[in-house]
Amino acid sequence: MKDAAQSALKSLKRLEKWVEEHNYKAYEPFDGLSSPLRALTCGSLLLDRLLLQLIRQSPVNLRPLFRVKPLPSTKGRGYMARGYLTMYELTKDSDYRRKAVNCLEWLAANKSPKFQEYSWANHFDFASRGGRYSKHESIIVWTAIIGQAFLDAYEILHEKRFLEVAESVCRWILSLPRERTDTGTCISYYAFSQSSIHNANMLGAAMLARTAKHNASAECLDVAKEAMKYSCSRQKDDGSWWYAEVPMYQWVDNFHTGYNLDSLKCYMESSGDDTYRKHLVKGLKFYTDHFFEEDGCPKYYNNRKYPVDSQCAAQAIETLASLSQEAPAALPLALKVARWTIANMQDSDGHFYYRQYPLGIKAKAPMFHWAQATMYRGLAVLLRAIESHK
Repeated sequence: MKDAAQSALKSLKRLEKWVEEHNYKAYEPFDGLSSPLRALTCGSLLLDRLLLQLIRQSPVNLRPLFRVKPLPSTKGRGYMARGYLTMYELTKDSDYRRKAVNCLEWLAANKSPKFQEYSWANHFDFASRGGRYSKHESIIVWTAIIGQAFLDAYEILHEKRFLEVAESVCRWILSLPRERTDTGTCISYYAFSQSSIHNANMLGAAMLARTAKHNASAECLDVAKEAMKYSCSRQKDDGSWWYAEVPMYQWVDNFHTGYNLDSLKCYMESSGDDTYRKHLVKGLKFYTDHFFEEDGCPKYYNNRKYPVDSQCAAQAIETLASLSQEAPAALPLALKVARWTIANMQDSDGHFYYRQYPLGIKAKAPMFHWAQATMYRGLAVLLRAIESHK
């Protein structure tokens, strides 16, 4: 275990150096619509999608050719803040505290200008089979994940200003549309229409429940309970979740399943509601049985390996390490995933590659949130889990 900790720490420090030397800026998988050449799509959703996916899927980094620039990322800063806070807990090094607070203050200054309450969005327009939404259109996924960083800070640093931001985040979540059913309520992915997505709904529920632990908000807790009822009642018999229930979103992938498991664990710990423990156990078993190769390589889908994606690796390390108290076998698997990822996806300069395709082809374009910040958080959580198992 000591050798594993040393390897993870060495990797984390190399990554930390790369992120800070690049001033928290890099590319993102879905940033293609920030290209000036988007004007040639003439507002067509289909052409927007083609441009975005061309840049996203190419093993060769086309962004310089399409004049897409490395930019800051709210999502990336949120993950870095959480990683720094975990490292501060482990080391008591005040420099980690300083860097975490700097990230949180940057996030507070860079919330979406579209909403009064604290919420966060992409820094680029987005288009997919589900439609199009613009930058500054906050989504619950990034808002809840960043909100958790402020709750981390409140619990570790004991400064009320961080809880106040988290409470504002919850007011934004509570204002979102909801799909109300006889088996729970689904919180919408974004504000302008109802979009029911399991990982988004569960992330929102976890944020509400964890905040309610500190301010005793009955409304937050009630909405969180109904949201978890919605998603857990729709967990499949084998323990998996569709990305969403509508047919065009019926796939099962690695990192969204990780979000679901992390969120359910957070909800249970925050609320004291143990109703869905069997769902957590069943979901974790499906996760460990279906998303990893024997050597620790993370699969993207439950039934397909490629593309091997750094987001799947980072989220797997975090989820497995976080759940290692629930399932002791999760920590050895987290270590195996970390070893494989460091050996196969980390560049000599410290950054992690975006993806690996068949025939050993690697997309090495440096992403910020997707590969660097999520991996930093994952490795920090892994080090914490190793420490707690000593």
